[in-house]
Amino acid sequence: MEAEASNGNGNGCSNDHDIIRWFDTISTNVATVQRETLRQILELNRGVEYLKKWFGDKDLDIREMDACEMESLYTSLVPLVSHEDLEPFIQRIADGDTSPILTQHPITTLSLSSGTTEGRQKFIPFTRHNSETTLQIYRLAAAYRSRVYPTRSNGRILEFIYSSKRFKTRGGLMAGTATTHIFASEEFRIKQEKIKLFTCSPHEVISNGDYKQTTYCHLLLGLFFRKEVECITSTFAYSMVQAFSSFEEQWEDLCKDIKEGNVSSKITLPKMRKAVLDIIEPNPSLASRIEAICKGLQGSDWFGLVPKLWPNAKYVYSIMTGSMQHYLKKLRHYCGSLPLVSSEYGSTESWIGVNLDPSLEPEKVTFAVMPTFSYFEFIPLYRQDQYSGSGSVDFIEDDPVPLSQVKVGQEYEIVLTTFT
Repeated sequence: MEAEASNGNGNGCSNDHDIIRWFDTISTNVATVQRETLRQILELNRGVEYLKKWFGDKDLDIREMDACEMESLYTSLVPLVSHEDLEPFIQRIADGDTSPILTQHPITTLSLSSGTTEGRQKFIPFTRHNSETTLQIYRLAAAYRSRVYPTRSNGRILEFIYSSKRFKTRGGLMAGTATTHIFASEEFRIKQEKIKLFTCSPHEVISNGDYKQTTYCHLLLGLFFRKEVECITSTFAYSMVQAFSSFEEQWEDLCKDIKEGNVSSKITLPKMRKAVLDIIEPNPSLASRIEAICKGLQGSDWFGLVPKLWPNAKYVYSIMTGSMQHYLKKLRHYCGSLPLVSSEYGSTESWIGVNLDPSLEPEKVTFAVMPTFSYFEFIPLYRQDQYSGSGSVDFIEDDPVPLSQVKVGQEYEIVLTTFT
């Protein structure tokens, strides 16, 4: 059950209503939709090596099976595993084995996880499906944000986004972070067309792999387009905090570049320099205006930097939950009264949930699970008494339950069955 193609933007148009109505429908019938999602996953991948290991020689017609029977059969035969159990299969893929091991979908790239779960980065298969679901959740989230914070069509987003360097595995597959794959995808370009907000920085700035030079150019182009900027985003909140901290030190160089229509000599990458120089042009009056604002901000420890420099920005948008909450105090200092909106909840393996109420503070945000993206199960966790002095909490786990049976107030660990 996919959302209809549309030319939706972030301005409350009918296409926003279409995708919200679609989500309302699938989330209202979540048990049915989740079973259908599992059916699609199994129908696609029934013949892969990993599932044959558990299904054996059973002659199953997934399409004809009763949905509840299919779900019960899958959860009883295929065990819960960790990435460690899947690693030998993924390594074979990385080494060049092109047989259908985990998925029938062509795997052309491998994503590196963030390393936040087990302290080390792991390879995750990445397919076109990952890019397509990213586009879908971007459009849905933008539709909900537009209800609270309407933006002007064809405005700009100041995005502090970064692509790391990609490398090839022994088997010739391209590997890099999931965000690097997404920013390089056709779906990322389409996303801008769909929501009618365009990033200030061209691909040559995003994709170069040099964090400091990219940040400088993001700031330079963001200031050049300051009146057009409708919102400010990053993948993680700390990226914005670091960018604004860099601005405190580099604002004079940035003003000089805007005044002269030039790029600082510290930007040494030829493709990046050319891309930025093709955009900016001398603007002494803009440089003077920014200089005056910065001199005023210095006296207030840069409080409210964001709304002063980007007066038409409606909100600031990023992952602000989990470990990113540590950066909220500093981010609020820079943003003043400008709303902070927590972005979607996901993992390298799959997007999980969307923020349906952008008006909530990041500390109070809730996410609605996307039931067509993966098949979700939830392991109930029950806290034991906290031992004095240990500072840790032990949990007792119960058997997993499907998405349709989760209970409000219960803590869970999420289990994913993805298309890959």
